[in-house]
Amino acid sequence: MLENHRVMAIDPVRKHVVATVVGPSAQGESIREAYDALIIATGAVSRVPTVNGLDRPNVFFLRWMEDAFRMKRFLDQQRPRSAVIIGGGYIGLEMADALTRRGLRVTLAGHAPTVLKTVDPEFGRQVAAELRRNGVNVATRVSVQDIADSRQGLRVSGTPDFQREADMVLVAVGAVPASELAASAGIRVDRHGAIQTNQRMETNLPDVFAAGDCVQTWHRLLQTPVYLPLGTTAHKQGRVAGENAVGGNRQFTGTLGTQVVKVFDMVVARTGLGVREAEQAGYAPRSTESTAWDHKQYYPGAHPLRIQVVGDKLSGRLLGAQIIGHHSTEVAKRIDVFATAIFNNMSVDQLNDLDLSYTPPLSSPWDPVQIAAQALLADAKPPSAHQGHHS
Repeated sequence: MLENHRVMAIDPVRKHVVATVVGPSAQGESIREAYDALIIATGAVSRVPTVNGLDRPNVFFLRWMEDAFRMKRFLDQQRPRSAVIIGGGYIGLEMADALTRRGLRVTLAGHAPTVLKTVDPEFGRQVAAELRRNGVNVATRVSVQDIADSRQGLRVSGTPDFQREADMVLVAVGAVPASELAASAGIRVDRHGAIQTNQRMETNLPDVFAAGDCVQTWHRLLQTPVYLPLGTTAHKQGRVAGENAVGGNRQFTGTLGTQVVKVFDMVVARTGLGVREAEQAGYAPRSTESTAWDHKQYYPGAHPLRIQVVGDKLSGRLLGAQIIGHHSTEVAKRIDVFATAIFNNMSVDQLNDLDLSYTPPLSSPWDPVQIAAQALLADAKPPSAHQGHHS
């Protein structure tokens, strides 16, 4: 293992990499390291928005461990009292929670109509309400344009009519693949800059594999590659690439974009396709939202779970699900049931056949997953003659 080295070039003809020593005592010396098989796992870098003033010392990105250490030092030494977070995605939400718990006044600014745009807008509005309930100032439909020094620290300005004073700014607007090294060696990348691989995680170069946030991801439902950088996906791809690099024959079987995040006392999760995504993929989606108690209501501590289920009208196939609920409601367990069902091409109706666990403190004889499936099936049935038709 070579620590404190940076690979500068890949020579696929001679099958070696060129690396330079880095660090405070580095003298610029370089080495050549031969390979029989090569795995590229360069990850991603923070997306840098077009905003003036990002180079100020109290403006932070959060991608690598050193980013976290630098921000932690600032928090411990400077003891800021306020922060603006640019970006309403998973990292932005988690940091709004963390900084608020640390005692900072937090403003979260995002360009989308709601926070967490990967879920249904109504779910996003509920997450925003939870943020506000805990003291976070949420500003949506904002385009931050400038970060300038002010007497109180920093002045963050944007359109329309957005202006906040803060001691620090965190920029969390997504990630882009770190694929320049691969591309310079002749490895194909897609329009996102993500390295193109097959499901064995092989690139177009012989004996060169790639995995993680620098590569495209095979989507199991869409049956096409997408760029969807997730830690769970990176681990699976890394295992596939490593096994095949030493002579194995494993395939990455695809992602469903399963994600979950905790924001104060709320947890929100998703898997598969939302309605709009399903329509764009050529399905004929039908969806419904229902509410079920996380366990028997007569047992103390019951909380409601709001669940959206998406199915295909023509085939009955389960396409996606989203859940929002209290942090104690085992949202992650339920979204994993949906993810498993989608992964195995189950229909919405087949969810009712699953033998799921039950005890009054934790569930009901019909689990909330199955109650939500039954709600979609009931909504899909044509009305009887005496019921008439809905407009």
